[in-house]
This record gives sequence, structure tokens and C-alpha cells, in this order.
Amino acid sequence: MKNYQKYTRQYFPVQNPPMRWTQKEYITKAPAWCSVDLRDGNQALIIPMSLEEKLEFFKLLVKIGFKEIEVGFPAASETEYEFCRALIEQNLIPDDVTIQVLTQSREHIIAKTYEALKGCKHAIVHLYNSTSLAQRQQVFRKSKQEIIDIAVFGAKLCKEYREKTPGNFQFEYSPESFTGTEPEFAAEICNAVIDIWQPSETDKVIINLPVTVSHSMPHIYANQVEYMCDHLNHRENLIISLHPHNDRGCAVADTEMGLLAGADRVEGTLFGNGERTGNVDIVTLGMNMFSQGVDPELDFSNMPELTELYERVTRMKVYDRQPYSGKLVFAAFSGSHQDAIAKGMKYRDEYDPNHWTVPYLPIDPTDVGRIYETDVIRINSQSGKGGIGYLMETQFGLDLPKNMREEFGYLVKGISDHAHKELLPDEVHEIFENTYVNIKKPLEYQEIHYVQKNNDQTYIQVSLSLTKDGESYTLKSDGASGRLDAVSNALKAFTGVKFTVKSYQEHALTDTSESEAVAYVSIEAEKKIYWGAGIKKDISEASVAALFSALNRFLSESGK
Repeated sequence: MKNYQKYTRQYFPVQNPPMRWTQKEYITKAPAWCSVDLRDGNQALIIPMSLEEKLEFFKLLVKIGFKEIEVGFPAASETEYEFCRALIEQNLIPDDVTIQVLTQSREHIIAKTYEALKGCKHAIVHLYNSTSLAQRQQVFRKSKQEIIDIAVFGAKLCKEYREKTPGNFQFEYSPESFTGTEPEFAAEICNAVIDIWQPSETDKVIINLPVTVSHSMPHIYANQVEYMCDHLNHRENLIISLHPHNDRGCAVADTEMGLLAGADRVEGTLFGNGERTGNVDIVTLGMNMFSQGVDPELDFSNMPELTELYERVTRMKVYDRQPYSGKLVFAAFSGSHQDAIAKGMKYRDEYDPNHWTVPYLPIDPTDVGRIYETDVIRINSQSGKGGIGYLMETQFGLDLPKNMREEFGYLVKGISDHAHKELLPDEVHEIFENTYVNIKKPLEYQEIHYVQKNNDQTYIQVSLSLTKDGESYTLKSDGASGRLDAVSNALKAFTGVKFTVKSYQEHALTDTSESEAVAYVSIEAEKKIYWGAGIKKDISEASVAALFSALNRFLSESGK
């Protein structure tokens, strides 16, 4: 691409970082979660949520298990102010939930913020001002000390208003555009605020380190977080918080590495909604922990409910391939994927039902309210015999023989490819029935009677009546190796076709009715294999129907 040379790196890496966080394998416990869906997420919507929609969303967040929820910027608009007041006055905030509000370092805004919070049982007042080199030079045109003065001014006012406002308030400070700020200056301005607020064991201060704009690879951010943890005053009484945005598509990685680097808390949104490319997706973060055996302390067990409400009140769409929540994430189109999933599910059932190690599926779909049988196998031109066979077995009770499964797989793929569309399970089943099951043309049998000869159970005489082209015939023959052999001998003599029964398989149709059975027969005629299936209440009738189906397929194809 042209013009790449006009871009320069806008981040400030930590010099000689200790990188202790790289020695950790994974996050071992959930952070404190703060949902910013109702503020950061809401301000990024084309049509912001109404008061009623925000209330509904708030209740969902509480149900999921969020203990901290940012509800808005009360001084920004009347709707934001009224929402905050409605939560407090209608007593909608559970005792174990803390709401959070955002404020700039301006007295009239801070005053309005505390007015909105009056009487709140538990609230976080989140003060911020921008600190990056780009903002200092281009937007504010102020020195470092002048930027510190803005933060200190706001910190003092927050403390003053807390003392004269009824309620219980905790402080949070964000050096906005932290990732574009020199680490030494970020620590200096945060310490100036900390020294005013004087955090204690019972009055901890949150220092939030936002990836306001993602400038670097995730390890750079982790080093910055680790640096702050090492250089902030009163670290034992601080809660280090992360607020990553997703400009580089790295928000989840930024957050996970930031937690390894010493952070205690995460601000984000469900499904990653937010300005530009969005905030970090808390669903993905939580489910990543869940998939590694770590309790995220958030309940995503009914993902369809979350998705429905989110899409309805935000008018946003959860992408079909969104991790864990997209409608296609538990679907497999690739034949090799389908085959591996089917075998993995069978292995798990047989050998290790208490653990989840199924190939291609990082979690069990049922853990998030999805149904494996209806979602995982999607049939199109990329599908394979394993997936198609698994669908037929799990949804319709048809355990196709290996070679028949392969032939049917190619047939279905061809139909899908020709139609340029995905086939639904019922469509696949219909193709199977129309192609293989109880085929009655050109030959249809009417009645059949067997007689044992010489008390030998394998030596059978058969009397068979059938129709061909509207005319009735009665056939008689013997079979030295059972009923199917007797019937096939009768059909060979009648049709003049020299065929050989190559395979036979049968089972009960457990997924439909215990009184029905299915049989599969393959014959070889003129150096080609033809499959047929029979489904009847009686297994012997099913086997005859399968043989007729296979022979009828040959006769129709050959024109005999």
C-alpha cells in the first residue's frame, strides 16, 4: 500500500521492562468486572437506548452477575441524568451492585454528577482527563504540569463533593489515552491524584489504564500495566483496572496480558460494542476463562437470551462468527471438521464423559444454551461423509454403513453445490429417503412367505409375489444361506440380472420408533455397487425392501 511512511508509532514502550508477567501461564481467577454497556457502549449506538431499554439492559447485566455497572455520564444529557436517578429512586440497584458514573474534571460537571448520585448506596465516581502526547500537543496545547493540574483540580473537587453529598462513593481515575502517554508521566499524574484521595484498605481507589486507542501489540500494553503496578503509590490499596478498545483487533489479548501483568479489574461490554471498533468483549474474555477451567463469575449459560436482548435494544448485530455467541460458531461445514467432531463426541460418550476434549469445539455448546445436535452439522458442498453420517445418525437414527455413508455424502454435496445453498437436516433426510428407502419401481413386492426345508434354519424356500409395469407375478426359489439369499435367487431368475449381495446391515430406528427397523443392502451388478435401504416394522421385511431398493436402483439406471 502507498503512503505507509506517513504513519509513526504513537506509543511509548517501557524501557528494559522486567516482563515478570511472561512467566505466568494463564489467568487463575476472574477479575472484578465492570460493564460499560450503558455508557461507553450506548454512546456508540446510532440510536441510543431509551430509558426503558437501559433499564431492561441493566436488569440483564445484574442477572448475568455484574457487581459494577457504569450507567452513564449524568452531566452529558437529561436522559443520562434521569436514568441514574430512576435506578436510585426506584430502588433498582441490588445491595451488592455498585453503579459507576463518568465525569470530566470540570466543577459544573462534577456538581451535576454528585447531584445525580444523591442517596446512592454504592457508587463509583470515575474522573478522567486525557494525558497523551498527541492530546497535549494538538487538542489542549498544554504542558505536562498543566495536564496534572487539571487532574488534581478534579480530584480535589470529587473529594469535596463526596463529603457533602449523601451516599457511599468510591473514586476512580483514568489517564485517558494512556497507551499514547509516556509511562513515567502516566505514573506521575496518577500518583498526584492518588496522593489527594489517600486510598486505604477500606477506601480503595481504582486506577483505570485505558487502551483509548490501540497503538501497539499486546505485550507493549502489558509492560505498561506492569510498570504502573510497580510505580504507583499505595499499590496495596489500589485496584488496577483495564479498559481496552479494539482498534487493532487486540482488545482481548491486551486484556488477558494486562491481567497477567498485575491488573485486578476489567471494564468492557457484552459482545464488544463501543466507539470505533469497540470495547473489549467481556463475553469472549469470560468464556476464554471458562474454557480453561476458570470460573469467570459471570453467567453466560443462556447465550441466546443475551444475544436476543442485546440485538433488540442496541439495534446492533452479533456477528455469525463472534466467538462463543455467533449462530455459526458451533457449526461445521468442512467435511474433515464434521468427521472429527462426530468421532470426538462418540469418544467422549464412551471413554471420558466428564471432560470436554472434542476436536474443533473449545467448549460444549450446551454450556451456553445451545443444542449440539441441531447446530453443529451444517450441510453444504464442503461437507463430508462423517458430518452427513453423524447428522443422519443423531437426528434421524440412521446409522449408515461406512461405504454407503461415503456415497450418500458425495450425493448430498453435489446437490448442495448445484443448488448453491446450504441444505437443512430435513432436506438431507428427504434426499436419503427418495434415493434409497423402500424404492418400488420398477419392481414392488406384495407378499412373501418362507418355508424351512429339512429342519435347516439356513435353507429357506420362498414364495414371492410382486408387480412389474402393472402386472403381477409369483416367484419361487430356494436359498441355502437364509431368507435374503432365497429372495435374491428368485429375483435373479426373474430379471435375468446377475448380481451379488455384497453387504447387509440392520438396526432398530431408536430415534423414531422402537417398533421400526432399518436394513441396508448393497449389491454388485455389472461391476458397480448399488445401495438400498428398507424401513419396516418387521426386520425381515426391511431386509427385503432394502434388496428391492438396491435392485430397483440398478434397473432404473441401466434401463433394464
